[in-house]
Amino acid sequence: MAEEYRVRDFMTTPVLSIPVDSSLLDAVLLLRRNGIRHLPVVEGERLVGIFTERDMLRFSPSLLMKISPDEYNAIFENTPLEKVMTRDPVSVTPETPVRVAAAILQEKKFGCLPVVEGDRLVGIITVTDMLGALLQLLGTLSVERLP
Repeated sequence: MAEEYRVRDFMTTPVLSIPVDSSLLDAVLLLRRNGIRHLPVVEGERLVGIFTERDMLRFSPSLLMKISPDEYNAIFENTPLEKVMTRDPVSVTPETPVRVAAAILQEKKFGCLPVVEGDRLVGIITVTDMLGALLQLLGTLSVERLP
């Protein structure tokens, strides 16, 4: 049987994370400044939640609401991240087979899976990482040759 690839072979590490006692504004700014869509939430090194771009869109007030810019900004500044994050996210370990992680992502329609050893966050594997794995495993076309 061919070698089975593991999450550790394709995960992103170190992973950017945010403390659980942060605000919604802190999380949104971290996502935007770093061009990422998924942000593990930690208490110390322990994974306690995840905040995603989808959460940001779901919990942001509509600009069509009849509120002032100050009220709009206050919502972001005063909303605790803990109130809007997903608690106890599904996670995998570095030793999880890539095929298992891919099946979870596909079945649950997730964009990422935090990677933990015990409770400690050690990485993240995203759909983008999985596409990179697929390209590597298929022997890839170089980017220059893509249409």
